[in-house]
Formats: sequence, structure tokens, C-alpha cells
Amino acid sequence: MDLSDLMFTLYPYAKSLHIMAVLSWMAGLFYLPRLFVYHVEQAEKVQDTVPIFLQMEDKLLRIIMRPAMYVSWAAGLFIVLTPGIVDWTYVWPWSKGVSVIAMTWFHHWLLFRFRDFSAGKNRLSGRQFRMMNEVPTVLMVVIVVSVIFKF
Repeated sequence: MDLSDLMFTLYPYAKSLHIMAVLSWMAGLFYLPRLFVYHVEQAEKVQDTVPIFLQMEDKLLRIIMRPAMYVSWAAGLFIVLTPGIVDWTYVWPWSKGVSVIAMTWFHHWLLFRFRDFSAGKNRLSGRQFRMMNEVPTVLMVVIVVSVIFKF
């Protein structure tokens, strides 16, 4: 059995792992901006909540989102490199790829906002975080439509 055959045999496992990891990553990308909204709006009103928010945000980023992002990327790259799976003459792999890179950028943007909170230097409002909460939704729509319709 050569490498191509092995990759094709492992493809369904990689695809399953990819879907599970993406679901976990997306859950974090949807939830963390909402936590930031509550952090901004409630920390001023309720005493001693800042350490609680920081702990929740840190654990979400470190324990769920970061590993899920790494597994999503690793399994996704395995899928892309499996011979015969992706036809690069179509637009869809490129639109998905650009959207995944944008999703990764958004993940890191959230990480930097967490670091701002940790340093006591947040400058964004709850409304701004609510607006940014729509970014992963838009990217998810582009990714799903790209993969399903394969245009």
C-alpha cells in the first residue's frame, strides 16, 4: 500500500475528526465574543466579577478553542493533501481557504482582546463585541456554501 492509498483509506477518519474539531472551534468563536460583551457590561456593575470572566475566557481559549483550531487545521490539511479529493480548478477550495484563514485571524483577534482584558486595557464596547460576533457566522456561511455547492 503506497502513501496515496493510505491517505485515501484514512480520509473518512480525517474528515470526521475535522468536522468535530470545527464544531468545537466554532462554538468557542461564537461564545467568546459574547463573554466579552458580558465582561464589558457586567464587570462595572457587579463587584469582583473580573477574575471570574478572565478565568472563563482563558479556559475557553486555552482548553477548547486553541486545540480545536489546531486539530481543524491538521485534519483539514490532511484532507486537502489526499490525492483526488480537491479539484483546485474550481473556486470553492479557494473561497473556503480564504475564509479559514480569516477565521484563524479572528481567533487571534479574540486572543489579543483577551490579553487587553487581562492587562486592564480593553477599549471596546459591548456593542462592538456584539458586532464582531457576526464575523464567524459570515465566514461559516461562505465555508459551508463553498463545500456543499463546490462552485
